[in-house]
Amino acid sequence: MSNQTYADIIIDISHENLDKTYQYTIPEDLIPQAVIGALVVVPFGKGNRKINGYIVGMSGEPKIDEKLIKPIDEVVKNAPVIESHLIFLSFWIKETFGGTMNDALKTVIPVRKAVKIIEQKSISLAIDTVQANQLYYEYQRKNNAARVRLMEALLKNPILDYEDAIHKLSIPRSTLQGLEKQGVTKTIAEQVYRNPVRNQDIKYVPVQLNEEQQIIVDGICKDYEEGIRSTYLIHGITGSGKTEVYMEILAAVIAQGKQVILLIPEIALTYQTVMRFYKRFGDRISIMNSKMSQGERYDQSLRAKNGEIDIIIGPRSALFTPFQNLGMIIIDEEHENSYKSETSPRYQATLVAIKRAELTGASVILGSATPSLESYHKAQQGEYKLYTLTKRAKEAHPPKVWIVDLREELKKKNKSIFSEKLKELIIDRLTKKEQIMLFLNRRGYAGFVSCRSCGHVMKCPHCEISLTTHNSGKMLCHYCGYEEPQPTLCPTCKSRYIAAFGTGTQKVEELVAREFPGARVLRMDTDTTKNKGGHETILSSFANHKADILVGTQMIVKGHDFPKVTLVGIIAADLSLYAGDFRASERTFQLLCQAAGRAGRDILSGEVVIQTYHPEHYSIQTAAMGNYMDFFEQEMKYRSLMQYPPAANILLALITSKEEAAADKAALHLGDVVKEILNQRELAAQLIGPAPANLSKANDIYRRVIYIKYSDYGTLIDIKNYLEGYFSFSEHFAGCNLQFDFNPMSTY
Repeated sequence: MSNQTYADIIIDISHENLDKTYQYTIPEDLIPQAVIGALVVVPFGKGNRKINGYIVGMSGEPKIDEKLIKPIDEVVKNAPVIESHLIFLSFWIKETFGGTMNDALKTVIPVRKAVKIIEQKSISLAIDTVQANQLYYEYQRKNNAARVRLMEALLKNPILDYEDAIHKLSIPRSTLQGLEKQGVTKTIAEQVYRNPVRNQDIKYVPVQLNEEQQIIVDGICKDYEEGIRSTYLIHGITGSGKTEVYMEILAAVIAQGKQVILLIPEIALTYQTVMRFYKRFGDRISIMNSKMSQGERYDQSLRAKNGEIDIIIGPRSALFTPFQNLGMIIIDEEHENSYKSETSPRYQATLVAIKRAELTGASVILGSATPSLESYHKAQQGEYKLYTLTKRAKEAHPPKVWIVDLREELKKKNKSIFSEKLKELIIDRLTKKEQIMLFLNRRGYAGFVSCRSCGHVMKCPHCEISLTTHNSGKMLCHYCGYEEPQPTLCPTCKSRYIAAFGTGTQKVEELVAREFPGARVLRMDTDTTKNKGGHETILSSFANHKADILVGTQMIVKGHDFPKVTLVGIIAADLSLYAGDFRASERTFQLLCQAAGRAGRDILSGEVVIQTYHPEHYSIQTAAMGNYMDFFEQEMKYRSLMQYPPAANILLALITSKEEAAADKAALHLGDVVKEILNQRELAAQLIGPAPANLSKANDIYRRVIYIKYSDYGTLIDIKNYLEGYFSFSEHFAGCNLQFDFNPMSTY
């Protein structure tokens, strides 16, 4: 019987037809390095071209004729090795969210190629001091100046930096190499980590938790000590001190020798969050995000794997940090849609975090002032344990909120983007040397059509979401494909003030400078933060009061804590309210609450101005009052009526092709296949489409969508699996690609 070991390898090609494992033999000299999760080079195909792959399994039995099995060429040095539970998690991601196994593996690997290791070399004596002194005098006698300088330095200091010896002492490399061969000196090489967190001289000042905070800490820590691993939802109003709660719980988890992942929704939050945690935990924390270099990410992965850090902080991708002893995952601002991947596999980080915690014996904490309807619904159903914080920390009072009706401003002939109330309060704060944030609610903006006179918004009669404008002069629903011409007069009040709604942050910045010429203004959006360190530079400038007004999109209203900010102006709340998406009201409520929460977080009291054409809308009314429960109840009625998540689940199928006719034909055929499946299984599911996607053509690729609504998530996974198989073998889809998304966070 053969003692040969075989490796199951998934080839590094993201193509559905190659999304399976191939068996290779492991040469004897490679057995120590060829572990599960290792990156290898193998000969592939008839031409035996060299290609990368990952070992995802081992066995002692060949699956095909041994003569046909090729050997692995090499195990790539200095390449990250994937944890075995992360390989299982990859399979789970592929099955649960669609896509290829290759895509899933690439998702969980922080760095996907070998990275140059940085070494710091030093020189020390390999002989005792008596022998060293003898050699020193001998080198002097022989007038060997370089060796004299080196021995003199080593007798004073037992360890000498290698580069200092060469550059400062002018010792030739040949001399160093010669002395090492003679056994006089030895070279020590240590790996140096590229550390994205600079050492900070910050003192930690302990914070006294209030009664509500302490109840949460005690409850979760008691569960943890008793071996209970759960998912918890902390619903705390803005400024209620959720971060302090996290830190207390993390301290208890780390004390048990465990490691922690803290997810934050935006890179913009990294700077402030890291500084707060650094005060408490020092250099045992690090960060992981897409703005870091490959080398920095590789080094943080290695530090995490070696147990040299306790806490990793970062956006969605930090979830896959290769901790060996993971004890807890915290997802702050859990409602944010940045936790949903926009590329295949389109995974939802909360669900993946819960699965990873299940595989590693960890707990999960979700935190938000405005929890997603899905999470709060699960808490009500008992799937998550719910804790609530109702008071602001530091005994700060909630801000006073003003709702300004922009229709009334128009009647007063005020066509400026600043209402009279907002203008008055900005002048007041500038006089008092206090700070202002002006928030432009552009998230999800999709060119909806509204009347500035009466506030009427053009909506789809079938889906109850706003229609989107197109250059053709038509308005389109991106769920069902309904379309109609764009009106020139408002159908409700006959006003001619009806048009696509919108403005940009740069325009707002210009108008602020014109209206308030003495004010120092900073702008924060994707343009001003695209370079590495851009977020940190702007936020630290504002924190140090180098500007009076910060203008920005949603990235300025999440989690930031500026004690001098006493006024928040929301320029146009309606921009996200009618974004052609069933989650538009929820996102508007969340953003308004988050924005309002930036004002008056310290001793100074705060005010908020919400400018809107729909002051009566329940998302605006409940946000102004900070009443989450009222919003949740009203929004759930709408979701239940229309069968939108979490009342039901949605499976989206996206068909793409370079040929418009092929995309249309494939979409129609796939729609017929779905109808047949639903009829055969007698499922009371709702089929919507096929229809052109929101972005119906991008980079010369045509896009068509189909939506399937049904209550049971597992049934939708079954349908997805069937369609994936059918798509691979049917001739109807030549020249097309198919992708899936469950409960999409936005229209396609």
